[in-house]
Amino acid sequence: MGTQLDNGVKPYNHYGAYLKEKYAGQRVFKVIVDGNFTCPNRDGSKGYGGCTYCNVDSFTPDTARKIPSIKEQVENGIARARNSYGAEKFIIYFQPNTNTYAPTHLLKMMYDEALSICPEHTLGLSVGTRPDCLDFEKIALLESYTDRFDVDLEMGMESIYNETLERINRGCSHDEFNHAMKMLENTNLDLCVHTIFGFPWETEEMMLKYAEEINKHPKIKFVKLHHLHIVEGSIMGVKYKREPFELFTIEGYTEFLAKFIPLLRPDIIIQRIFGIADKELLIAPNWGFPKSGIQTKIDKGLEELGVKQGSAYVPEAIV
Repeated sequence: MGTQLDNGVKPYNHYGAYLKEKYAGQRVFKVIVDGNFTCPNRDGSKGYGGCTYCNVDSFTPDTARKIPSIKEQVENGIARARNSYGAEKFIIYFQPNTNTYAPTHLLKMMYDEALSICPEHTLGLSVGTRPDCLDFEKIALLESYTDRFDVDLEMGMESIYNETLERINRGCSHDEFNHAMKMLENTNLDLCVHTIFGFPWETEEMMLKYAEEINKHPKIKFVKLHHLHIVEGSIMGVKYKREPFELFTIEGYTEFLAKFIPLLRPDIIIQRIFGIADKELLIAPNWGFPKSGIQTKIDKGLEELGVKQGSAYVPEAIV
């Protein structure tokens, strides 16, 4: 009979199963679009240099980096997903940098263009941003698409500690994250929160408290969990080469997740459970597996450790 994992059942609510159920088994893929945005901690509004861990190229596939027009990016992304993975339906994903960091009328033009390329096969819009680059006008714009598409607003929380956010030059406090969540308390958008685990000054106890903070916000539907990795072209990469510090091993990260996932609200869907960068950009940690191998090893490790999402969740944590 095999294990639950052998039968496709993971010890947490994973995004692939959610998409399969929601869209009746159709193969749904995200198509990444680079809108040529920047960030307020890059352009001088809140600082320069960006987040110290960030090199945007490390998170963006070649198809988005080298093709200038939105139309070409969407067409090429759809063709690649169809040819390589047999994709049938698509979610347009504005990912690199801060994708609400522009006047609302310009955002509308860009979102409209991307969604118009293949409307009969486009199911959703996903927009990645920062908590400090939202306002009610931009939220209303995103909500205006929900009568035709599923709309996923992804915010980088990264850490719940202001000291960490200052040290990584985030230019955005956790108070600003909470303010954004307050603005979104009545929204019909699907909210996704992005976290990073493994900053060397944060203890395991500190990182486990992220779950309690996420659980407090009933509007959060999705999370993306990343381990800290060091990439070329980042400020942290320069510092790491000069003075290396401890990073998660794949075994250590799996053991951490085995403690974190049971604390997480059981209805939350995990879109991603680790981060990855292109081989030529990754400095550390090199876990020695391709993306699929990392996923399999973590999932097997979690199953062997008897993990069940929400098994240690305390409902009273909701406010």
